[in-house]
Amino acid sequence: MQALSRPLARQVAARAVTRTASYSQSSTALVQRTTPLPPAKAKRRHTRNFASSRYDDGSARSAVINVLNNIASKREVQQYLAQFTSVSSQQFAVIKVGGAILTDYIDQLCASLRNLNQMGLFPVIIHGAGPQLNRLLEEAGVEPKYREGIRITDGKTLGIARKLFLEENLKVVEALESWGVRARPITSGVLMADYKDKETFQFVGEVNQVNVGSIKAAIADGYIPVLTCMAESEDGQVLNVNADKAAAELARALVPLKIVYLSEKGGIHDKETGKLVEAINLDEEYDEYMKKPWVIHGTRSKIRDIKTLLDDLPRSSSVAIIHPESLERELFTHSGAGTLIRRGTKLHQASSLADFEAVSPALLKKALVRNREGLDSAAVVDRYLDKLGSSSFRAYFDENMEALAIVLPPTSGSSTQLAHLSTLTMTRSAWLSNIADNVFQSLKRDFSKLAWTVKQDDENLTWFSEKADGSIAKKGEVLFWYGIESPEEVRELMSEFVQHGRQMFGDVNLESQLHRAAAAAERIRAGANTLIGNRPVAQQQQARAFSTSARPVTSASVGQQRRGYATTNPNPPLGIKNSEKDYPSKVALIGARGYTGQALIDLLNRHPNMDLCHVSSRELAGKKLKGYTKKDITYENLSPDDVRRMAERKEIDCWVMALPNGVCKPYVDALNDSGHKEALVIDLSADYRFDSAWTYGLPELVQRSKIASATRISNPGCYATAAQLGIAPLLPYLAPSPGHPTVFGVSGYSGAGTKPSPKNDVDNLTNNIIPYSLTDHIHEREISAQLGTEVAFIPHVAVWFAGIHHTISLPLAQQMASRDVRNLYQDRYHGERLVTIRGESPSVKTIAGKHGVEIGGFAVHSGGKRVVVNVTIDNLLKGAATQCLQNMNLALGYAEYEGIPEDK
Repeated sequence: MQALSRPLARQVAARAVTRTASYSQSSTALVQRTTPLPPAKAKRRHTRNFASSRYDDGSARSAVINVLNNIASKREVQQYLAQFTSVSSQQFAVIKVGGAILTDYIDQLCASLRNLNQMGLFPVIIHGAGPQLNRLLEEAGVEPKYREGIRITDGKTLGIARKLFLEENLKVVEALESWGVRARPITSGVLMADYKDKETFQFVGEVNQVNVGSIKAAIADGYIPVLTCMAESEDGQVLNVNADKAAAELARALVPLKIVYLSEKGGIHDKETGKLVEAINLDEEYDEYMKKPWVIHGTRSKIRDIKTLLDDLPRSSSVAIIHPESLERELFTHSGAGTLIRRGTKLHQASSLADFEAVSPALLKKALVRNREGLDSAAVVDRYLDKLGSSSFRAYFDENMEALAIVLPPTSGSSTQLAHLSTLTMTRSAWLSNIADNVFQSLKRDFSKLAWTVKQDDENLTWFSEKADGSIAKKGEVLFWYGIESPEEVRELMSEFVQHGRQMFGDVNLESQLHRAAAAAERIRAGANTLIGNRPVAQQQQARAFSTSARPVTSASVGQQRRGYATTNPNPPLGIKNSEKDYPSKVALIGARGYTGQALIDLLNRHPNMDLCHVSSRELAGKKLKGYTKKDITYENLSPDDVRRMAERKEIDCWVMALPNGVCKPYVDALNDSGHKEALVIDLSADYRFDSAWTYGLPELVQRSKIASATRISNPGCYATAAQLGIAPLLPYLAPSPGHPTVFGVSGYSGAGTKPSPKNDVDNLTNNIIPYSLTDHIHEREISAQLGTEVAFIPHVAVWFAGIHHTISLPLAQQMASRDVRNLYQDRYHGERLVTIRGESPSVKTIAGKHGVEIGGFAVHSGGKRVVVNVTIDNLLKGAATQCLQNMNLALGYAEYEGIPEDK
């Protein structure tokens, strides 16, 4: 395969780890500072640095380039550096910095900018301060108001924002100067704007003009310009402008080579798979992405706004959304980092040689021969095309054929369904304009399994490694593959490659044919019996060992017995990847008298983006709400008609129904009739847990992307949550009927509600335990329905206030050891912040007040075919309020665990 550069491959995992560590250590040695210098010291350091003519000193530039060579090859770095310095300085890059970056990643930002600056590069920085502004407004008692996701900016809000933006701008400048980087604050005169519907949004602007004079002057004087996202009207009125939109207008005016949005999420994540979206080609994929159920809230508007921007820029322009730690990797490597959004190059496809007639067969042959000139290469390509003419294939290429990939699909009747990348050829321009990624994205879309070979000294070996799930190297050749999940299939593929090398694919592999032709030419030129030392060349090559690397299947695992269960969490937490909104959602709580309602109010009070607006309780109507400190709220007695009228006016983003079973239907019907379909409704009762039109909200077991795109969510029951989490990992190993799991559950009396009854009478419960609903409990039905298997549930209530303890007996179809069972649970719940796996049995008295679930015990009967698991949960928190907030976060577009305290 042809490629550009990176000298080290990841075919040996240890080398890759060493390389990463080397970069980290070198980078730290060059730029690490943990605390910015005070302004006075920063100024002295700044003067000293520039008195010694830092920019004229090649040593700093060379040191930085050496560091970059640890994440990319020297050739890559030099290519991009030459590209960046070929344009005027202000056209190098526009970098938009979010407010969260200024708070949490200022050192990483300064380190990266210093590296760029020492190479003579001057990115234009524009920053926001949304999270900081939200905090200041809350402290000032200003209730945030939004319309269409845009902050309504009144006079008081504008005054606070203006002062804050000036302070944050100065903070960035001083931080950069403390790192020895000259920076200039530019806080006015660049962005000009008109009012955006003044009557609705007040002091919010839409940029209509960008004056770049002060930016050019700053760079000409040797300073990095640092701008805020405040604009001015024609008459001098300061206007608030969305930071993303301000950055887009700045980029539209400067037409930079690179446009970078720094994000703590590190890019856009597909909520259905949990994986990072590496690239979006707008020309081909925009409509498809707009139809995806998880492309909502901030993600939807960001993609739409970026498309609008790129439509006005040269086709080579792109926007990268990355983490600040990945800035150099994005700028100086072919593989980049984060999510790259581009218009893309329209790729053509061909499945026969006749399909190339419109492009020109001569251009096809030229593309296959380029950079492969040598003895007989043209003849080899002719023979290859003859063979291809009678073969089934699919080719991908751009209009000028700067990029060309030819794939041979799986042979008919093949058990592996493994396609073969016969050849891939790219020009330098194709690599630099990311067409290579575009091509490979198409390959992954059309072929679920693919293998290809590359020479071990290929200059772009690391790029291929990053596209693969695994690799094996032998005799100067590397076999890559992706999509193969079976270790047995991997082992067979590796064995065939060890035996036959590239020739395992036969004469349809162009690289193999060219390699053989080149080897024959070399033998003719140098003689077949040339010796190195005391052995022929062929023997020297044959003596080389091979090495392997694989993700996620390692070479070590290939020879092992395949485990019969998944070794990783199939539904990992979305965490911060779900964060799409930086403004509050308005919440109404219907039925707040009970323990769960009070627990939820406490959580909403802690949450930075939940704005509780209405609290309804018939018994407490007219009284002041206690425990909510963001603003004064008085209990109301809202009727279904009240709720419908509020919904028709779209006053509320999320309705939480905390009512007893069988009571909330009139309210839900009113919301359905209102026409406000996008409003989120979460029901804490059991009323809709068996309704297929509603999404069951147990994030650890239900696909999180489904919850994130839902507008009707039924919150699971407390007993049911703990029981399902305690049973789910063993579902594939349960003994067939008539055996079934049995759950012996004991709850504190808060689970019996606030209405007096024998089950919450402390005197009655003292020195006592009360069984109830010994069969057909609603949670028995719920657990069985959700798990898809019959489960017996026997509930009891005890004298403690909060907390549930389950003892679950599970019959097994096969013998298992306690350690295997525990590992199974650890694997299944890997990364889950609200699930803790313990070796010992968890205690109910330690779970009260905690927001997660604890699972332990894992006692296996002496016969090996029955296991007993213990589970504890706070019925008011993860059993109700915490789980409700977790679902709210997912569906409203906030980080999954935002506002949920970490258990200690």
